[in-house]
Amino acid sequence: MRHRKKINHLGRTSSHRKAMLSNMASSLILHKRIKTTVAKAKALKVYLEPLITRSKEDTTHSRRIVFSYLQNKEAVTELFREISLKIADRPGGYTRILKLGSRFGDAAEMCYIELVDYNENMLAAASAKGEAKKSTRRSRSRKKATTNVAAETTAPDTAAATPDAETDKAE
Repeated sequence: MRHRKKINHLGRTSSHRKAMLSNMASSLILHKRIKTTVAKAKALKVYLEPLITRSKEDTTHSRRIVFSYLQNKEAVTELFREISLKIADRPGGYTRILKLGSRFGDAAEMCYIELVDYNENMLAAASAKGEAKKSTRRSRSRKKATTNVAAETTAPDTAAATPDAETDKAE
């Protein structure tokens, strides 16, 4: 039985898998976005997000723990100096997976995995969406219903009040 055996081995030995995830995590930290397969991206997300959470507390101990996973001084420095400042108020969900489709050679599902706070296009779209406050359906239907009722009640009164409407009815 496979109960509680959740890890995706990715067809690799343990040492190969650890080295690959360490290299991918370092690349993601340095470049902010990498292109990979969906299975590797999901495994990388599970591997990297606890390290990013650890970087919120800048102590020697947390730096050494992160370095033991990444084995890259530049990536550790980037993570603790820049990335941790940007994600300081975020409670989790530091990465995003954007699916791209199938790879031509072997039909593997490809995707981008990126750090959430570093995609300028989505940040600009989110700020534009925040400026143009979207109303909900419920409030629109209520407004529409009240304006229709108001239009119906005012239309007969205005028609009766104008003398041209009375002469048109008489003819």
